Amino acid sequence: MSKLFSNVRIGSYELSHRVVLAPLTRMRAQPGARPGPLMAEYYAQRTSPGALLIGEATIAAASGNGYLGAPGLYDDSQIAGWKAVTEAVHAKGGTIFLQLYHAGRQSNAQLQPDGGRPVGPSEVPHGGVAYTESGWTPNTPNRALETAEIAQIVESFRAAAARGVKAGFDGVELHGANGYLFDQFLQDGSNRRTDEYGGSIANRARLLLDTTRAAISVWGADKVAVRLGPSGSWGDMSDSDPKALFSYVADELDKLGIAYLHLIEPRIAGNVEDDSRDQKPVAAQSLRAHFHGPIIVAGGFDGKSAEAIVESGDADLVAFGRHFIANPDLPERLRRNLPLNRYDRATFFGGTEAGYTDYPFINEEPLAA
Repeated sequence: MSKLFSNVRIGSYELSHRVVLAPLTRMRAQPGARPGPLMAEYYAQRTSPGALLIGEATIAAASGNGYLGAPGLYDDSQIAGWKAVTEAVHAKGGTIFLQLYHAGRQSNAQLQPDGGRPVGPSEVPHGGVAYTESGWTPNTPNRALETAEIAQIVESFRAAAARGVKAGFDGVELHGANGYLFDQFLQDGSNRRTDEYGGSIANRARLLLDTTRAAISVWGADKVAVRLGPSGSWGDMSDSDPKALFSYVADELDKLGIAYLHLIEPRIAGNVEDDSRDQKPVAAQSLRAHFHGPIIVAGGFDGKSAEAIVESGDADLVAFGRHFIANPDLPERLRRNLPLNRYDRATFFGGTEAGYTDYPFINEEPLAA
């Protein structure tokens, strides 16, 4: 039997296969960043018995939004919509982790409370776009967080994690990749601070590690995870010594005993795949020596390459994005080596049920072989 379809333990949970739904920004939340029935249907479709699903990037603080239509858990009014999602997943035998994020400087004033400036570690010019009522819009230049404000960021994540308990999630993953706030603090291309959150690697990792401990205070370590993108350059991200940086972070997360480490491999540059980039899973291979718990990898995998990395031992599970968008029954298709539906890139971000909940299952007419 393929190891991809063998049991594996993640924290407190025993899973029946290793094909994971990656966290995918789909921007179908209702006004007020509230999940609606369409989102519950989407996640239920992609659930199979014993499966792990990672929810899409969910806003942890009112200042943390980078995409119109993204869901949140920064307010109690958002709990009920997420509870419908988790109940739909649990009804089909799945496990679902909440992914929390803060866009940081990757935002626009149109998405900020009272039209304010986005926040980040430092005022460093950068590119990138946010999604607003005006469509894809250049980011608004950010201001640097005051040292005293950073504790409020940590508390926002702790409070959002607590709402995740009420919403019925099975655990929480902190999004430390893709050029969002944690990543901005980690990498010295964006972090020019001179206080205790800047300069040394330990200082730059402080925000992520403090927030991880805050989430652990709510959930326990075996239900908390972190996502990192050691090769990510989305949003003009860079670091002078990424190997030392991410090795240190992996070491410190290992000491905390978290449920898993989720790594984005080099083929993915932030929110898009790049076929010209090296597809070799170097992130997992490098950080396996530093993190001894379960590792999930994401980044342009297909059934064959997913099987290979699990067999190698560099990773324990593989998260799929685009193929899971187009194939709600992806684990079964991979297990039986069946053709995959073709994904429609134009419907990835925002919209209706088109390109969201209307992809056919096995034995229904496929979109393409």
